[in-house]
Amino acid sequence: MVLALLPAFCARAEIPGFAGGHGKLQATATRYPEGSLWRDALGDSDLDRGGELRLRWQQRAGAWEAAADYQLLTRHRETPALPPGLAGGQSLLPEDDRRWWDLSSEIADSEDSLTLQRLDRLHVGYSSEHVVLRLGRQAVSWGNGLLFNPVDVFNPFDPTAIDTEYKTGDDMLYGQYLLPSGSDWQLVQVQRRDEQGRANAAVSSTALKFHGFGLDREYDLMLAQHFDELLLAAGASSNLGDAVLRGDLLLADTAEGWVGSAVVNAAWSWTWGGRNISGVLEYFFNGHGLREAEYGVDDLVGEEALLARLQRGELFTVGRHYLAGSLLVEMTPLLQLTPAVFVNLGDSSALAQLALRWDLHQDWQLLGALNLPLGPAGTEYGGIRVGEAGDLASGPALFAQLAFYF
Repeated sequence: MVLALLPAFCARAEIPGFAGGHGKLQATATRYPEGSLWRDALGDSDLDRGGELRLRWQQRAGAWEAAADYQLLTRHRETPALPPGLAGGQSLLPEDDRRWWDLSSEIADSEDSLTLQRLDRLHVGYSSEHVVLRLGRQAVSWGNGLLFNPVDVFNPFDPTAIDTEYKTGDDMLYGQYLLPSGSDWQLVQVQRRDEQGRANAAVSSTALKFHGFGLDREYDLMLAQHFDELLLAAGASSNLGDAVLRGDLLLADTAEGWVGSAVVNAAWSWTWGGRNISGVLEYFFNGHGLREAEYGVDDLVGEEALLARLQRGELFTVGRHYLAGSLLVEMTPLLQLTPAVFVNLGDSSALAQLALRWDLHQDWQLLGALNLPLGPAGTEYGGIRVGEAGDLASGPALFAQLAFYF
């Protein structure tokens, strides 16, 4: 349906400010092992399908700019969505129930499918030599994590996500002041609505970050009031031989006291067999995670800070210690393979992934991924337990997405 609508939008010259867009069709096929509650409810496999049309508009007049991105999204869902962060869960289409502006409207909704339209970007901005200001729906990314990113609390990507082209936008005021030294100050104020639909400071975020340079290193300092918690963060990046080292430390003042989370990684690039290769090795400590070696739904009860972050999409794991690594191998200038593995060091379960990015033709791209959960029942990737009833084990999953750009 999405690709069928593209010819109507390809004549960009007829629309002042039209900046192009894309259409995407995707599908995820998942198998469920014996003993899984999903297999009992859904059979041994299911297929989740969806599509997206994005249209971009942008206008500039001197130092001023305005931008808007329209989305038409559809999803046919055979698998009920798991709570965010549980291995094997499917992400829902974005919603505006808690955002300051409700810029979404449903076109069709049934038991197994949903189609909606929304504005994912809508902002005005001003830029000068030292000042950048933007007001409206937009996206911002902070932090030095490459796979896990605890400092990026504004709609971060799932570490296993394959399509990371666009972050979901939030309604915010963004400001940046550039210093002559190259350092800068950044201010973000995100306004949201509570469960009753009222704009409420208790569910909003205000964050101030300083990005500086010193001793051949870059560093970040952040102070934030995020929902009802105070956040303090410090991060840095530096070269060490042929590698780039990065890391962040985040402290959150929760109802249970101060909780720390941290991420540190190293990245290298080299040539092997005539092919360009880059690698990442990353350790992530989730201070909000469960300490137990076996994970069950009952273990999450009472873990308010963890559950809140899972539900908001700020965290995607329930354990404490993780080690992840990935390689990007340029097979040809048009074909890239990315094997990756995500290991929960607490229960020794893991998720192995092989991703593919193939530029089929000018303006056409194919993304694919094979996800393979590894681990026994009662572990995060092997299947979280649901009391005595069983577990939520998910087997191999195959993802494919075809995109056309115009």
